[in-house]
Amino acid sequence: MKKNIFLAALLAPGLVFAQSGKYALTVKLNTLATPAKAYLVKDYGWTNQQFLDSAVLNKGMYTFNGQIEEPAQVTVLIDHDGQAAQKWTKTADVIDCYLEKGRIAITGTNTIKNASVKGGPVNSDYKRYKQTVLLHMQQMSRSVDSLYRAAPELPKKNPGLMDSIMKRYQVVAKETDSLKYVFIRNNPASFISLVTLIDVAGKDVDVPRIKPIFKTLSPALQNSKSGKQFANILYDQGPLSIGAIAPDFTQQDVNDKPIKLSDFRGKYVLVDFWASWCGPCRAENPNLLKAYHKFKDNNFTVLGVSLDQPGKKAAWLTAIEKDGLPWTQVSDLQFWNNAAAKLYQVHSIPQNFLIDPKGRIVAKNLRGEVLEERLGEILGR
Repeated sequence: MKKNIFLAALLAPGLVFAQSGKYALTVKLNTLATPAKAYLVKDYGWTNQQFLDSAVLNKGMYTFNGQIEEPAQVTVLIDHDGQAAQKWTKTADVIDCYLEKGRIAITGTNTIKNASVKGGPVNSDYKRYKQTVLLHMQQMSRSVDSLYRAAPELPKKNPGLMDSIMKRYQVVAKETDSLKYVFIRNNPASFISLVTLIDVAGKDVDVPRIKPIFKTLSPALQNSKSGKQFANILYDQGPLSIGAIAPDFTQQDVNDKPIKLSDFRGKYVLVDFWASWCGPCRAENPNLLKAYHKFKDNNFTVLGVSLDQPGKKAAWLTAIEKDGLPWTQVSDLQFWNNAAAKLYQVHSIPQNFLIDPKGRIVAKNLRGEVLEERLGEILGR
């Protein structure tokens, strides 16, 4: 019986997506006239983009080889003039694909943006996803964009007109999400479905809505690396779950004095991840101030952890003073590489963790009125 179960697991749809392996990506542009350079880029165009690899033309082809734990979306950039890799532009010669186990071949004429991608099941599914979801989304977005561009300059400043256009964008977003859910329902064993579900779930996951959809995915997807990480959020598991002991850390305060999280044992402490450059964080600070002054005499305090950038201590200190933040502030000034932020798996800010006097996590991401209400429940006011 165990042997049959093992064989069934091996043959289960989607299992390949959880397996690590080698990939071989080739790019062939048949009429490319200049010796352009090719790059593999993760999160292309975003502030956290990473250049993973580069290749020069060799025997009419660019070749990338490597090892992956699971499929990963990348952008292939062709730098025709030696400048494209320096900055993002709308006209850049790029194409998206997935690194997956096996061979991936991209073929075109003299540019890559209109080339074809052939690979394994993940790239095949991604092609269908682009045709059924992304293409429709782009068409709808372009129609709304054209309305905005056609509007005279003065009406653009009219709140009523802008409100109408924003409502149209919201309709586009809602229809796009509907298409995404249809794709997920029709492709429960596709790695693209897992990626899409994580995308539509967003930062503040609506667990009651998303968890049942996650359960419809194949067991192989749920047990993949990304699936398990997402499950930790849905089921609140792992080292940062409610009830877990908060990981300790030490960082320097504004006077370069080392401060430990464990120094606050015996108090309720809200560990608040923020930065001087973060608009939403600064907008949330008045809510934090209100809650702090209301509960500071009830064994409660705040510990601010700033993700400010290297060499930007002055900006950090100025923000603290301008926003009137009286609680302890720490930072290692390492931007997204802040050691405490990495320890707490912080990928966006603002984020916070409420820790009880024994060092246990009792709540997460409390903002606005919810912060004050939750503190009232916990602290008895």
